[in-house]
Amino acid sequence: MNPDVVINLLTRAFTLILIISAPILVITLLVGLVISIFQAVTAIQEMTLTFIPKIFVVIISLLFFFPWIIRQLMTYTYALWGDFSPYIGRF
Repeated sequence: MNPDVVINLLTRAFTLILIISAPILVITLLVGLVISIFQAVTAIQEMTLTFIPKIFVVIISLLFFFPWIIRQLMTYTYALWGDFSPYIGRF
C-alpha cells in the first residue's frame, strides 16, 4: 500500500465523517444560538437551560437522520470492500 492510497482513504473517511456529522451539528448550533439569544434577552443565566435542549435536539436529530447515516456508512463500506486490490499491494 503506497502513501497515495492511504491519503485517499483518509480523505474519503474524514469527508464522510464531516458529511455525516454536519446536519446534527448545524441543528444543535441553531438551537444553541436561539437559546443564547433568549438568555441574553431575559437575563437568565441558568447553565442547564443550554445543555438540556441541546441534548434533546441531538437525540431527536439522530433518530431522524439515523437511516441516512447508515446508508452513507454502508455505501462507503461497500465501496471500500468492493475493490480490495489497491490496499493489499503486490507480493
